[in-house]
Amino acid sequence: MTGTMNQVEDSASSLADSPGESRIHAATLQDLSDFSVTLGGPLYQLYLRARIVRPPLDLLGRRVVVISLFTWFPLLLLSLASGRAWGGARVPFLLDIEAYVRFLASLPLLIFAEVLVHQRIRRILFEFENRRIITPDTEAAFDRIMLSAKRWRNSVWAEVVLLTLVVTIGQMIWRRHIALQSATWYAEPTAEGSRLTLPGVYYAFVSMTIFRFILFRWYYRLILWFVFLVRVSRLPLRLVATHPDRAGGLEFLQGSAYAITPVLVAQSLLMAGLFANRIFYEGAKLPMFRLEILGMLLLFMLLALGPLLVFAPNIMACRRRGLIEFGKFGSDYTRAFEQKWLDGQREPGEPLLGTGDIQSLADLGNSYEIIRGMNGLPFGRQAVVRLGVATLLPFAPLVLTMVPLEQLVDRVFKSLF
Repeated sequence: MTGTMNQVEDSASSLADSPGESRIHAATLQDLSDFSVTLGGPLYQLYLRARIVRPPLDLLGRRVVVISLFTWFPLLLLSLASGRAWGGARVPFLLDIEAYVRFLASLPLLIFAEVLVHQRIRRILFEFENRRIITPDTEAAFDRIMLSAKRWRNSVWAEVVLLTLVVTIGQMIWRRHIALQSATWYAEPTAEGSRLTLPGVYYAFVSMTIFRFILFRWYYRLILWFVFLVRVSRLPLRLVATHPDRAGGLEFLQGSAYAITPVLVAQSLLMAGLFANRIFYEGAKLPMFRLEILGMLLLFMLLALGPLLVFAPNIMACRRRGLIEFGKFGSDYTRAFEQKWLDGQREPGEPLLGTGDIQSLADLGNSYEIIRGMNGLPFGRQAVVRLGVATLLPFAPLVLTMVPLEQLVDRVFKSLF
């Protein structure tokens, strides 16, 4: 068995040193180092000119403080000036849970996610090269896919369209379906409908526009990532059926789902804030939102893990090929093993104890079980559970609106002991 392992290591070394493989050409490595779904575009250029980012995405704290204060602090000043900070409306500014969550929790998370996604996605792309999943014959096609994604990422027109959607459809949906219908610090009901107050004008046309644009921009970047993965999945990838991750060597892709978790949590926080306002100011109950919460959970799972499903055909094709190849190899090996050790064809005096043939037979069986255990997904159950817990956690405090804290603690304590 030791000799077998040495042969494998020698083969790997010679493969890495071969001219074809060592060429992982400079263009590919340069594209990998420059590729990011969060850099580029007019907003990024605005960050650079405002000096709230240093390439690639340094000065995170400055960016969070400047953008959050620009959206929230003027609302505080205008609410104080109009007498709607502590009173003057059924929902004053300083008691508006949604405003706190949107601009002081959800928005900073969306900004922080840019750094996390930038770092994690680059590492994931390097794994395609490090694991030699991209063959020398497909490196040029891989380069073209990255360059296309970067062009769409940097598109000025794309962000112009996003901004148009934000100030039209986004504004309409907020006014009709999201804004509270009672008297608030940002609007008061009239016979013709709600009328924006002074802080409400800034809220609707500045603060909300900035927030929605950053959120919509994230959805656009996630679509780019999905299209990128679809195009990569169509390349002739070199997967390994016996890889211990039982995904042909592609399980590292689930790291992209973990990377966008802050984006999902930011939206969960926002929904929790919306529901909290309706519970405290409109008499709603948490169970009334169970369909919305379930729909949100399914949508977020689809956003995070759905793009990885495009590799399922690759993994299953690798499994079928592995079963055929290892099935034939296993037949040849076990037949030779039986002829040598059971039919008496071994060399005279060759001892049974200490031979590597039996261990190799066991290793062959383990490899075959790995192939049979491939489920066609580049992620496991743990990824689903982690994402589910992360997206549902922001709703946990709302449980206290149904069950008093003392009663909840008492129930947990009794269930444990």
